[in-house]
Amino acid sequence: MTVWDDLVGQERVSEVLTAAARDADALVTAAAADRPPPETSKMTHAWLFTGPPGAGRNQAARAFAAALQCVSPDRALGGAPGCGFCDGCHTALVGTHADVNSVAAVGAEILVKDMRDTVRKSYTAPATGRWQIILVEDAERLNEKSANAVLKAVEEPAPRTVWLLCAPSVEDVLPTIRSRCRHLNLTTPSVQAVADMLVRREGIEPEVAASAARATQGHVDRARRLATDPAARARRAAVLKLPLRLDEIGACLKAAQELVDAAAEDAKQLAEETDGKETEELKAALGAAEGGRLPRGTAGVMKDLEDMQKRRRTRTQRDSLDVALTDLTGFYRDVLALQLGSRVAIANGDAEDALERLARAGSPEATLRRIEAIAACRDALDRNVAPLLAVEAMTMALRAG
Repeated sequence: MTVWDDLVGQERVSEVLTAAARDADALVTAAAADRPPPETSKMTHAWLFTGPPGAGRNQAARAFAAALQCVSPDRALGGAPGCGFCDGCHTALVGTHADVNSVAAVGAEILVKDMRDTVRKSYTAPATGRWQIILVEDAERLNEKSANAVLKAVEEPAPRTVWLLCAPSVEDVLPTIRSRCRHLNLTTPSVQAVADMLVRREGIEPEVAASAARATQGHVDRARRLATDPAARARRAAVLKLPLRLDEIGACLKAAQELVDAAAEDAKQLAEETDGKETEELKAALGAAEGGRLPRGTAGVMKDLEDMQKRRRTRTQRDSLDVALTDLTGFYRDVLALQLGSRVAIANGDAEDALERLARAGSPEATLRRIEAIAACRDALDRNVAPLLAVEAMTMALRAG
């Protein structure tokens, strides 16, 4: 298994990154021998990975990081970088490599204080690996100050540092940053490619894998979760029943509350899994005895951790809501397809009775308005409108048609 195996349907991207990783070796060798670098090289110091949700932007960047740090003995014999088994590949993929530093948005934005240590780290030499690699998973969430910090580091990089930025599109990144990066665009993998991956890598039954891949329309991570997590399937089933319940105002308000409560429960479960562990680890690092008081002067550090955890819970809740909105959009898209006489690309075959019922009861124009109402709810959440207000407005619009 190589590091590229998780890049579903991205053969062209894998080829480009493999060639760049090979050329990266030549650059390191030339520098070690104090020779000039090769005149032509596919390797550069900054990369921008773009593509729709679920295409695998972060996976591609992390796989490239692993290939750059690969220490397989086969490399000396001409083997391709990124074996997937050596210590360099394994630690880069699981996130424990000393020279692969990742930054992700905890809340709605990546703040400059979250980037300061990372930018300083980018100017240091690699500790154990070939390259110092900085992976920014949510480059579209850089605010003005943090983006300027990244721009300075990308403009004047250290000789052995590589920046890997991930964003939905090039328009989501400052022009001054993207102009200094090599751009790779990932495409949504086919439903069949995702289903094959679930069967091969997760041992999922072919029918279940095909249903999950079709329901998520090629979103790799969501398809994997839907195929392996009964709770995720139950939540999706509840969301798909929602359009049939919106027959009166009270039902609209109740459905909105249930959607928001389900998202809040997701955030609470994640917090229970991670917050306590993070808090105890920080207390131990600060020298607090188990069950004892914190040393003087450490209250500010603990407050920073609590603020970070609160921002993460807010983002988790909104991400969970976004999954529900995506499912609703797919549902009404299927209704529209039936109204227009097409059955070829129905994603929610398990809800066909409900689709048929709504298709007969409404018009294509009303279905389009409902899809627009879901998009408006997404926009409202992005503008930090209170989730319950945004979802209530959406369910009322879905009822009105």
